[in-house]
Amino acid sequence: MERLRRGPSPGRDPRGQPIPGPLLEKPFPGCVVAPRAETPTVGGEQQQARDTVIVGYTVYAPAGSDFLTTDQVRIRGEVCEITGFPGDWGCSPFTGLAGPVQLAADRVTG
Repeated sequence: MERLRRGPSPGRDPRGQPIPGPLLEKPFPGCVVAPRAETPTVGGEQQQARDTVIVGYTVYAPAGSDFLTTDQVRIRGEVCEITGFPGDWGCSPFTGLAGPVQLAADRVTG
């Protein structure tokens, strides 16, 4: 899995808007990626009359991983948006070891 993050803006366009910085990729080895059970059932009540299909994943990244809500991730070759705030599990009260960073990633099409 790779994290995709925009680098610093190289300046502003003629209308004064910031120009997006270059997309910087950083590999994140050791992640566990699982399909998310909350994905609406195809044709189900939550998806009636909608053209959008959302494929969701839950990602468990190694302790201390740095993810922002503005980042994207590449999972199995597909670019996904991070949905919500990444959660840090903190330290285990039983072992004192740091836990994973959990985040939701969605690929939106349609």
